[in-house]
Amino acid sequence: MATRVTLEPSYVLHSRPYRESSALLEVFTRGYGRLGLVARGARGSRSRWRNVLQPFRPLLLGWNLAGELGTLTGAEQIASPPALAGDPLFCALYVNELLMRFLQRLDPHPGLFEDYGALLGGLAAGRSPQPVLRVFEYRMLNAAGFGLQLDHETGSGREIRADAWYRYLPESGPALGEPGSPGAGELVSGAALLALKSGEPGAEHLPELKALMRMLIRHYLGDKPLRSQQLFH
Repeated sequence: MATRVTLEPSYVLHSRPYRESSALLEVFTRGYGRLGLVARGARGSRSRWRNVLQPFRPLLLGWNLAGELGTLTGAEQIASPPALAGDPLFCALYVNELLMRFLQRLDPHPGLFEDYGALLGGLAAGRSPQPVLRVFEYRMLNAAGFGLQLDHETGSGREIRADAWYRYLPESGPALGEPGSPGAGELVSGAALLALKSGEPGAEHLPELKALMRMLIRHYLGDKPLRSQQLFH
């Protein structure tokens, strides 16, 4: 059965040419999650959508969907795009790629959609990108079905202690570790885990949390690296 949607809050995650003058879009929507849309004639010189269907712009989109790939029927920009350049722009591109790689199509995550809009606003306002990214990565992994355990040890179920150190096992959670033991460089402090769960990691926690998130994202994505990270480097 075909689905017809109008005026759905959305963002374009990625766009690429399709046929002679159309575009193939990956979009993130509040009520329908991620989906692919064909924007017919969008790259034509007379298209009303030519300058609208850009990443990071708050949009209202409409489409018809009769399979996995829909057809765009309407697009309206509802706010000014965030001013992103330099490192904030690279961070936003990285987040867009994460959403395309981790989220299944037509699996709605309205809370994560709001988090995404807040992240873009924070980056545009000049907030330090690292704490913003770590919290978003955590929430995105939870939304994608890889719920991270940050407040209890795996196996024992004991509460995480801020003064202890842990080795995070991707499939089960944090296991108590000792600094100086083999693999000690992979340890993360209980204080950092608890700060991430609270959504307010401090500057002192960021190096540990960056290493933790890189390890987890690499584990879940497998052998195919993120292109945005390669571009940044």
